[in-house]
Amino acid sequence: MNYNWDWSILVSEPYMGWLLQGFGWTIAVSSAAWLIAFTLGSTLGIMRTTESRLLRWIGTGYVELFRNVPLLVQFFLWFFVFPEILPDDASRWVKREMPLPAFTTAVVALGLYTASRVCEQVRSGIEAIGPGQRAAGKAMGFSEPQIYRYVLLPVGYRIIIPPLTSEFLTVFKNSSLALTIGVIELTAATRQIEEYTFQGFEAFTAATVIYSVITFAVMGAMRVVERRTRVPGTVALGAK
Repeated sequence: MNYNWDWSILVSEPYMGWLLQGFGWTIAVSSAAWLIAFTLGSTLGIMRTTESRLLRWIGTGYVELFRNVPLLVQFFLWFFVFPEILPDDASRWVKREMPLPAFTTAVVALGLYTASRVCEQVRSGIEAIGPGQRAAGKAMGFSEPQIYRYVLLPVGYRIIIPPLTSEFLTVFKNSSLALTIGVIELTAATRQIEEYTFQGFEAFTAATVIYSVITFAVMGAMRVVERRTRVPGTVALGAK
């Protein structure tokens, strides 16, 4: 009841600068990690739907390994354990000479973890098409890569736009774990403001608003994309 509210700290220096800088690092970590997750996850998702048993096993093994280990544990493994098992020169480079080691580690850990989830989305999108489309592609003389390029992937990605949107937002929110290895992203900047000013309510309210604005903006944009790219004959949420 005796809390001393002071919203002015959010627009005063250096605290406003910390929030903006933290937001910038959040966007950087999220974007780079999503690039890894989408590229690798799509590749693994395709592997899990091919006729090659070896490729399916590789994709399944990756998913089971990365999806079932908590993300925070993976952050610590990549940052604290992985450099120690490398040869001396490589370990020294990773720990001391690699540009932005904490940022790079956060991007790699978050990207590889999310790739296992994107893989399952891509796999489900391809399998939702049904075997008839694949058979039709073979009947037209398409090779296996051509069937994926011209038949399965264009339709599969349009089907999974909603879950892919959810995965991107999960990456955006999970980027807050990067503070545990020293990346001063938005959540870390918010905690820093609280420690300096003892105005925790104001700082975390600002962070909540920023996270919410980005989330709602992405959801709105992807609803438009979903409506414009929906497969004829289906009803998408954004098309209702």
